[in-house]
Amino acid sequence: MASEETKPKKQRDEECIINGLPGELIERIFLRLPVSTLLRCTGVCEQWHKIIRDPQFVTSHLQDAPQCAVLFFPQESVSGEPHPADAILIDEAWSPSTYAVPVIGPDDFLCGSCNGLLVLYTKSSTLKVANFATGECLHLEKPVKNLRGDHFLFYNFGFHPLTKEYKITHFLGDPVVGSTRSHNNSRFSVIQVYTLGDEKWRDIKTPEALSLNCVKNSGAVNIDGTVCWLIEDMVANWQHAVMTFDLSEESFARIQLPAIVHEDCAGGGPRRYWIREIDGKICIATAQACPSLPRRLVGTLQIWELENKTEQRWSLKYNIQYSPDYIPGPNLVHRNKIILQRRNSNLYSYELLGENFNTKLCKMAKLLDFFPHKPDNMQSYISVKSLVRLDVYKKTAIVRRPKQREGWELKKWEAWEHQLSDYEKLWTCLHEEEHEGIALAERSSISFNGLLPRILDDAIRQDIGMKINQICPSLPDQQPRPLRRLNCVAQKQDRENLSARLENYSSIMKASREASKSIMSMILSAVENQNRSEGDDAKA
Repeated sequence: MASEETKPKKQRDEECIINGLPGELIERIFLRLPVSTLLRCTGVCEQWHKIIRDPQFVTSHLQDAPQCAVLFFPQESVSGEPHPADAILIDEAWSPSTYAVPVIGPDDFLCGSCNGLLVLYTKSSTLKVANFATGECLHLEKPVKNLRGDHFLFYNFGFHPLTKEYKITHFLGDPVVGSTRSHNNSRFSVIQVYTLGDEKWRDIKTPEALSLNCVKNSGAVNIDGTVCWLIEDMVANWQHAVMTFDLSEESFARIQLPAIVHEDCAGGGPRRYWIREIDGKICIATAQACPSLPRRLVGTLQIWELENKTEQRWSLKYNIQYSPDYIPGPNLVHRNKIILQRRNSNLYSYELLGENFNTKLCKMAKLLDFFPHKPDNMQSYISVKSLVRLDVYKKTAIVRRPKQREGWELKKWEAWEHQLSDYEKLWTCLHEEEHEGIALAERSSISFNGLLPRILDDAIRQDIGMKINQICPSLPDQQPRPLRRLNCVAQKQDRENLSARLENYSSIMKASREASKSIMSMILSAVENQNRSEGDDAKA
């Protein structure tokens, strides 16, 4: 009878029990599985591959996919030492992920997230579109090469539910008179648009020259296929308004902000505004800045929600009495809890409780310590793990292959990679020393047990035997080392675990050595007393 390995693939497929079920039932089972499991299932048989890769199945699986929070920390230098870009995923149970996201390079900046796809700004001439669950990547040519003053915050990424198109937008600074490469970093009159699958970027003129500083300071969100950001409106009470850009019609609209006047505290600094997305709604967060530290907040944090876009009606959603030090964005609420940052480099989640819009931060839970990354640089997106494919867009003319070394291949990250390698070597050495320490203690135990029959006093022999049982060290089980790169939080925890385990091993082996010395001393003393007693008996 032929073994499973020698059977033709077609025969194994036909004998697969689950393939005897109706196709609709198989699909319903697959819809309940996570992306990581489905990716493995695609290699089982042709039928499974066909079901999982079907665009309609991908869409259905995406609709029910559990949400996660993507916390992104850009590359930055701390005390002269570079720290790579990194991302932490917070799942439904509010547990942070352990492994780094492979598609994110050490120098990448996150521009947007939609349906499990990320758009990453690189320092080369390309933008990177990546599915962080499947690992697929596309490198797209930037709309303008070698653009001075360009910034990752000037890019946005969204999906329109009616046209089913993914689009990247870029706020292009107005050109500087007399220069072909320099662009104004304060105002823009053109939005550049690229639709995934198209051959080139297109320019769309704005109704008026708009502020790039507002985009930088307040952010931009993409809600149901509409890009939203704040613009200057000096005659309004808040001196701002919302500008929207519909990705389907590629048309602009303005939304006025509430007409109320804020009651600012005397000790606070200027008032700041951010545009955020909460539960699929446009929201405006506002608070006073600290006078001496303008990026830190003081006083009350208010979050206003756009209830009716047509009527431009707003309502106060949250009125948090004690403002956090910093707020992330563009998403700051995940599963009915708000994510806030404190100056101690810790990230917390809070339940929002209260009546009459006097909101209290309750049931605080620490999510992670992101030191040495700076608190005011973190971004947060609500995303999902999806099967959305990028290979269908690879044949367009705008797709590029990186021509230069990038990511971890760059020389600037050699020291960082060596440091990680050194920690792995320390773990290996520690595991080897633990094995040797246990083996040495076991040999000592065998030797001591071989000497026990020479001791004639039963009480002394029993006492020494009990001590021999204590010299074998009880060390924690050795867990296999991770094959994948850890994220920054897990790396820090891993180093703390290494330090604690080294200290624990030293203490245990010291106690084992002292116990061995004590046992040897007891044996020698007992034998010496026996010899003395035998000598006295001989004289008598």
